[in-house]
Amino acid sequence: MFRNQYDNDASTWSPQGRIFQVEYASEAVKQGTAVVGLKSKTHAVLVAVKRSPNELASYMKKIIRIDDHMGIAVAGLTSDARVLSNYLRTEAMRSKMVYGRPLPVGRAVNAIGDKAQTNTQEYGRRPYGVGLLVIGHDNTGPHLYEFSPSGVVSEYYGYSIGARSQSARTNLERNFGEFENLTLNQLIMQGLRALRDTMQTGKQLDNMNTSIGFVGEGTKLTIVDGEGTQAYLDMLDEGEAMDTE
Repeated sequence: MFRNQYDNDASTWSPQGRIFQVEYASEAVKQGTAVVGLKSKTHAVLVAVKRSPNELASYMKKIIRIDDHMGIAVAGLTSDARVLSNYLRTEAMRSKMVYGRPLPVGRAVNAIGDKAQTNTQEYGRRPYGVGLLVIGHDNTGPHLYEFSPSGVVSEYYGYSIGARSQSARTNLERNFGEFENLTLNQLIMQGLRALRDTMQTGKQLDNMNTSIGFVGEGTKLTIVDGEGTQAYLDMLDEGEAMDTE
């Protein structure tokens, strides 16, 4: 994509019916490390690859808690993700204070979709340069949503965004028919297998660059980082070893 007279702001259409600023924002999502989400009939899971800016820096957070029943994984500009996560937390708190109940997951995702769409319609604003995978559990069961910079939100059985995410989506498409009846650990293993397909040649998942989050029936949102992920990575290696025997 090249700069042209139709990409100065997000409120200008090109003759081909495209909004280039939105497309540029979507390219920012592809620059982020991959995140994978999937759900069964009882749980929803997020797995993500964390990135360190350099050897002296800590790894950046990829999974963010919104409430006890909801969390997000981000790919793209972390600063934009912080703005959206703070907005979601405010909406979740308002729902508890006004209505005395957790914020329904679908309503939360539609709220940030509306917020993002406004940036594509008003002059002087820019689209958010971040994509989100949102998991949650409410009285209708577990949910997995994808949010894109255009303001479009979609619900999935399994999905991936970020760098080389097509490889993970191919894995998910091949196996999604089994997701519904998987246990929580099996669901996490399936997510890690898909996430591993997004890694660059010569790199692998370890307890420093892997983040896991899950929520479900009777389970509050849990985020596992650092040494806590090693047990799941060991289970993944053991499963691969059994498959090759």
